[in-house]
Amino acid sequence: MSEEIKITGSNQRMDRAQAVPAIVGNHRDFLVVTGLAGTAQDMYAIEPDADNCFLLGGAMGASVSMGLGLALAQPDKHVLVMCGDGELLMNVGALATVMGSGVTNLSILCVDNERYGETGNQITHTSMGTDLALTAKGLGIKNVMTVTAPDEIEAGHQELRRADGPTFVYLKISDAKPPKLKSRNFDAADRRIAFRRALLGHL
Repeated sequence: MSEEIKITGSNQRMDRAQAVPAIVGNHRDFLVVTGLAGTAQDMYAIEPDADNCFLLGGAMGASVSMGLGLALAQPDKHVLVMCGDGELLMNVGALATVMGSGVTNLSILCVDNERYGETGNQITHTSMGTDLALTAKGLGIKNVMTVTAPDEIEAGHQELRRADGPTFVYLKISDAKPPKLKSRNFDAADRRIAFRRALLGHL
């Protein structure tokens, strides 16, 4: 599967519509918190309104902190945070808090297209040389991997499932637009109820 991933966009990297689902695999292996814009659309394209996934809207920079809180509250569950480079740059210090928390059941997939997709596709600092994997390593994240090519997808897929986290996988992808959504449920109360029911089996 990974060998079929196309190289697209002006930055000639892996197509996100293929690379993100391939590296995530079965999202039911996790409780998932996504950032807004790109990664929310990526997850929605995998399964619309999946009840184990909480897709943020209007809370740029909050996904890592929310995922950390969820991981601490649910130590028997594996939490996956999916965020973009623009989102992580808004609150990169959260990675230091992740390190300091001692949490082991949290994986972070940073999908880096070198753009602020939420605000008009302006370039981010990662297009100028900022390396968020080196940043994560410097902030003390235990397991860090960069994935830039189709033949590295499977290793990234396995890395996200490590039980001895925290883990940070840095997926460099094309700057082509994320999957187009027909609709998305922005009713935060409805999504919270669905997520809680999926987690606890009741409201």
